Formats: sequence, C-alpha cells, structure tokens
Amino acid sequence: MHLIFRTLLVLLKARRRSKLSVWETSSLPLKALPTDIDFAMIVNNGMYFSLMDLGRFDLLARSGFWDLMRKRQWTPVVQSEQISFRRSIRLWQRFSLETRIIGVDEKCIWIEQRFVRDDEVYARGYLATRFVDSHGAVALEEVLDVVRTELGQALPEDFTVPDWLHEWRGNIALPGTRRPAPHRW
Repeated sequence: MHLIFRTLLVLLKARRRSKLSVWETSSLPLKALPTDIDFAMIVNNGMYFSLMDLGRFDLLARSGFWDLMRKRQWTPVVQSEQISFRRSIRLWQRFSLETRIIGVDEKCIWIEQRFVRDDEVYARGYLATRFVDSHGAVALEEVLDVVRTELGQALPEDFTVPDWLHEWRGNIALPGTRRPAPHRW
C-alpha cells in the first residue's frame, strides 16, 4: 500500500475529528502532493482510486465502525468501482474528498465519492464494497446487524442503489472465484 503513512495519519486524525454516523457524509480535506501527480503535474488518474481509500477510512473511523470491523477481523474489499473526471486537480491544490454510502443491495454496500474544489465536483467515483474475514465474504445482513446493534444506526429507508449502477456492475462483472475465467481476447 503506497499510501500507508497517509492512511495512518488519516486514521489518527479521525479520532480527533467530529463523530459521524456511518450513513452521513465524510468530508476529508486533502492537498495534491508530489507523490500524487504525473508528468502533466495533475493528480494521476490511478491515484484517484488510492485517494478514495483515504475517504472510506475516514468515514469508517469517524463512525466507529473501524474499531468494530477490526475487532471482528473483517477487511473491506472493493468488488467493483468506476470513476469519471471533469476537471484536473493540480499539484499543491487543496480539495475535499466527500464520501457517503448511497445504498445496499443483496451483497454489497454502495459508496459515492466526490473530489470537490471551490464547490465544484472535479471527479466522481462509485464503488461496491464487501467485507471479508478468514472464512470468506461476511454476509451483508451481519454487517448491517453490527451497525444497527453496536452503533445504534439503522439503515435509512431511502437508501436505494440506482438501477443504472446495478446494470453497470452486471455488464462488467467477472465470474465468481469458483467459476473459471479463461483469458481470451
């Protein structure tokens, strides 16, 4: 993980920042550093995904779910993700990374993340995430039960994943790990 020190810093700072419900929006102030940019002096397209990790860690830590997840030895994993770009973030520019859970489906928790500068969306990503432990995928109902019982935060009724995201995931999905996925062009 090439952002290990930045991740640790986010997790440490999250303990001193205001608490959030897991269903609220995390706003993480960031600055484009030399390690984030490419030869065009803008944040590298692949780096956006790594920075998105920081936003999710901030939300998990500030909501209290990070400690519950670590106690159970759960690890968050991304199942699918996509990003769209509108404007470039340049070296040394400050921006905020806005992270919120937008819904759940039968297997995954869906998250929207936005890179915002001067009240404008520069890039926006969506991802479907799950939790795994040493036995494999943790059932979504178990995750939601922990949030409900130990954090006292029930799933809001208006959290629905847009149909177009389900369609997108279905269109790009690879076979499950128990089925073959032969490489053919």
